[in-house]
Amino acid sequence: MKTNRGFSLLELMIVVAIILIIATIAIPSLLRSRQAANEAHAVANLRTLNTGEVTYLSNHLGQYGGIPQLISGGLVDFRYAQSSSGYNFDVQLTPDYLNYTASATAQGANAGKYDFYSGPDYVIRYSTDPTRAPSGLTGEPVQ
Repeated sequence: MKTNRGFSLLELMIVVAIILIIATIAIPSLLRSRQAANEAHAVANLRTLNTGEVTYLSNHLGQYGGIPQLISGGLVDFRYAQSSSGYNFDVQLTPDYLNYTASATAQGANAGKYDFYSGPDYVIRYSTDPTRAPSGLTGEPVQ
């Protein structure tokens, strides 16, 4: 007589339970890692925007440009006009084009915990909104 050997239902349930426990531990860590990567990407993109603004300033009679002008001048990539790695980028100009504020705003809580901005001093800072900056670092430079 031939016997079929296999796993019992109890053994399969134990394996599934172990996999669920491991997933419960790993998924929050994965989300935090993704947030940190998105934030690093946003800071790097703001540095690129600052570099583009310096180049634009030197070629346009001391005036800064918005994202469309930087893209058409070939100073930044077209991706700055849309979201990138969970962040939206924007450049606000003063009416005389002598000052600007470049900002990186997370699309949601899972994309990034913090928002960033930069101005003509080219220092990248945490958001001035206390809910979108680390505790006690509102408006402070990113380290």
